[in-house]
Amino acid sequence: MTTIVVVRHGETAWNREGRMQGWAPVPLNDTGREQAEAAGAWLADRYAFDAVHASDLLRTKETAERLVDPLEFDLADTSYEMAWRERDIGVYQGLTYDDVFDRFPEFGLGEAAVDAADRVPDSGESLVDVYDRVTDRFEAILDEAGPDETRLVVTHGGPVYMLLGHVEDLPIKEAVLDHHIDNCGVTVFEHSEEETRVVETNGRSWA
Repeated sequence: MTTIVVVRHGETAWNREGRMQGWAPVPLNDTGREQAEAAGAWLADRYAFDAVHASDLLRTKETAERLVDPLEFDLADTSYEMAWRERDIGVYQGLTYDDVFDRFPEFGLGEAAVDAADRVPDSGESLVDVYDRVTDRFEAILDEAGPDETRLVVTHGGPVYMLLGHVEDLPIKEAVLDHHIDNCGVTVFEHSEEETRVVETNGRSWA
């Protein structure tokens, strides 16, 4: 059995303000740093990780540093990868969700956006693009991991929704609208020769 533990990054000021972050270099705020430290201690009591993968954006790097600190894992061995980034929302980066919902609903988080999953914002990428890069990397990790390995992935809310849709065989619309992942929420997947399944979704809240 291969186990993949996926953690969303800690809270940022833009999370608190309801802004679309995309690829912006937004750091964790004080709450986010506390969440990541608490999540790291919680993970250390339950898992021994063979590898750590993380989005290479600032907020996930800072989260990974704090998650790994109490684990028996060398931070220098963490693999920072573009594949685990949040959706590139292009010119809408930094706008509030409410503003985007009112003015550009096809690129927000409501039904209009997921109904237009193949729409590409200026200088950004579609939800389909995100789904493809995230699930491709997930499957590659499953292929390369040993049968008894446990791996940690530190990423963003959007990629977690894509993984849940992929494993639960849901269309992108349902994957996004039917799930909610808190900052530092933990989602766990188990993979065997027979199946890949979700065993925990948003399993811990650090609010």
